[in-house]
Order: sequence, then structure tokens, then C-alpha cells
Amino acid sequence: MLKQRVLTAIVLLAILLGTLLAPTPWPLVLLLMLMAACALWEWLRLTLPNRAAAVAVPLAILSAFVMAVLAVQWLGDPPSGWPAGLRAGIDRWLMPAVSLIWVAGAGALVLQGQTGERRHCVWLSVFGILAVIAAWSALVQLFVARGPWFLVSLMALIWFADIAAYFTGKALGRHKLAPRVSPGKTWEGAVGGVAAACIWVAVSARWPGSFGHALVEQWSWLAAIAATAFLAALSIVGDLFESLLKRRAGVKDSSQLLPGHGGVYDRIDALLPVAPLAFLLTGAG
Repeated sequence: MLKQRVLTAIVLLAILLGTLLAPTPWPLVLLLMLMAACALWEWLRLTLPNRAAAVAVPLAILSAFVMAVLAVQWLGDPPSGWPAGLRAGIDRWLMPAVSLIWVAGAGALVLQGQTGERRHCVWLSVFGILAVIAAWSALVQLFVARGPWFLVSLMALIWFADIAAYFTGKALGRHKLAPRVSPGKTWEGAVGGVAAACIWVAVSARWPGSFGHALVEQWSWLAAIAATAFLAALSIVGDLFESLLKRRAGVKDSSQLLPGHGGVYDRIDALLPVAPLAFLLTGAG
């Protein structure tokens, strides 16, 4: 199992690195589109009522088609007409709304820890569609405008937070963070994860082109560290929210698409809430 997990991780990292270093943005955009569609399919399988689960695949395919159409428009000449209007709508309305729902709605559900039954499945499914599209749009625009190093440094914030939270929780964890949702996570681990993310951004802010550098340029140092702490905390909410959905659905993994890792949603659950807010904090310009 461990060997399979390691091999899958190596393959995934190689694919990601290859798309980031490609001479055009299309390989990464298509990879993000594929990941978004798969994650949406998995999300809908966890939230739709059993009688409506069959529409998960068509909705995921339709979302991929919409993202492909948008990508063609956005990566060509400066978009005008409806593509420009749609992008403006996503940037000005969808991303702030989705970010607010992640903070207030998803955060509240995680704190309540209602894992006993599948409640409010329809609106959770609608939120999944909006959340995936918002995250995909944010990542694509940030990559096109700011380049691969910016995207890697942003994802590294989540990686450092996740790794540090795990080891800090193992070493010092005493107080359960959300016992009904994820018994293994602790407040001590969460604090360690947030601290690691802040340290990473403080260090990487000295390197032009990084997410930390853009954050400090846009805001003050104090505000940048506070924003980083909030993003790291939000990444934990994203992780816990997926755990909540899986418990309500009675499954261990969102799917088995990635051998040894579960599903695509299992791999990007922390990125989905972070990407739109990171875009709003730094912009794509």
C-alpha cells in the first residue's frame, strides 16, 4: 500500500512539474480542468441523494466543457464580449461569494459536526459546482498572469500547513479539533500547521514572483502574515469539510481514481477554499 502510494505521488508530481514547465499554459490548464471535473464528480457522489446520483457524471462532463470553452476564450486574444463579462462576474461575484460560504457556511458545518445523516444534499451539491469552478478559474488566472513559481509557492503554503499539522499533532496533540468529523486532528496540530505556513510565506516573500512576495506588495507585512494564517486555517476547514461529506456518505475515500491516495478531491480538498481567496488577496494583474 505504501509503495503504491509513493509511486502514485511521484507520477502526480512529475505530471504537475511537466505541465508547469511547458512552453504554453495549455498543459496545466487542461490538467486543472481534468482535476476539477474529477473532483466535482466525486463531490456530487458524496452529496447528491441516491436517486439523483446518476447525474454526477453528466454534470462533471458539462462543467469540463464549460471550463474548456472559457479557457479557449481566456487564453486567446484579450477576451471581449461575453467571455470578458463572464470572467468579470466570476472574479467580482462568484469568488467572493464562494469564499464567504467556505468561511461561514462550511466552517459552521464542520463545527456542528453533523455526520449522522445526509442533510441539505442539494444545496451542498450546488455549492460544490460553484466552489470547483471558482477554484479552477482562480488557479488558471493566477498561473497565466503570474507564472508557475507563484502557483507552486501558493500550493506550498498548503503543503507546509498540512505536513506541519500532521507532525505537530502526532508529537503534541492533546485537544481534539473536530472529533466527530476527523478524530485524528488536534488544535495543537492546527496551530503548528498555521505557524509553518506563516514561516513559509515570510521566507518566500523575499523571492520575487512568489505568492508571499505578491501578498506583501499588496498589503503590509503584518496583514500578509495575518492573511496567511487565515488561509492556512481555511485549508484545514477544506480538509475537515471533505471529511464531513465522506462521513455523511459513509465512505472512506471520495473515489479510487488515484491508487493509494483515494480520489482527486482527497488531494485538493484544502486547495479548493484557498485558491479563490488567494486570488482575491493578490489579484491576477
